[in-house]
Amino acid sequence: MIFRQLFEPVSSTYTYLLGCEETRQAILVDAALPTWQRDLEELNKLGLKLAYTLDSHIHADHISAARKLRREAGSRIAHPAFDRLECADVGLEEGKPFELGSIRVEPLFTPGHTDGHHAYRVDGRVFTGDALLIDGCGRTDFQNGDAPTLYRSVREKLFALPEDTLVYPAHDYKGRRVSNIGQEKTRNPRLGGDKPLAEFVKIMKELDLAYPKFIDFAVPGNKECGKCPDGVPEDLQQYCSQIADSPQG
Repeated sequence: MIFRQLFEPVSSTYTYLLGCEETRQAILVDAALPTWQRDLEELNKLGLKLAYTLDSHIHADHISAARKLRREAGSRIAHPAFDRLECADVGLEEGKPFELGSIRVEPLFTPGHTDGHHAYRVDGRVFTGDALLIDGCGRTDFQNGDAPTLYRSVREKLFALPEDTLVYPAHDYKGRRVSNIGQEKTRNPRLGGDKPLAEFVKIMKELDLAYPKFIDFAVPGNKECGKCPDGVPEDLQQYCSQIADSPQG
């Protein structure tokens, strides 16, 4: 499998490129709108054609590139069936592998950050979205998030994977690129070790995080598979803008 990890710096979003060496078709996981052109250029350099975009959940901090890439590249949109998005071409569910050539994607239902969140297991890797981050996890205070649900999703499902499974999150804010299940089970300060549920719930409750500045635009836009809504304030346009490249792309 051809694999690339790509970074969008405004929302600190990782996009993952998965390419089938046999069919030369590709998947983009959690593609962000500001870097859609960069992603297509990367695919072209590798001699790949984009077949599908996959999102792990309805994002609150950036606009998905799924709709734009479908229009520009003819790709199809795969999204967790739980969210019932009318704009999605394919609904993804746990227990129903999604295959593209030699690539086999195993969806894992991992709610808690949002109620429809899915992680994707592929060839010794797991793309954990916002459910499990490196030394952390996604917040649980909006979009039907729930701390006990996230605790169970991570500890009973993700931590049940082989310890050498590579963990690739949807975001990192400290320049870290990859972890593994064994590391997160041992040292994740929120979920690792023998952390009991009550302590995790207390940690999440006391985070006291600010209201996400882009959520009121991102959520409705992503319910339409990546439509930047009208009325986005000028200081937030960078989360929507279709720039040609990214400083770290």
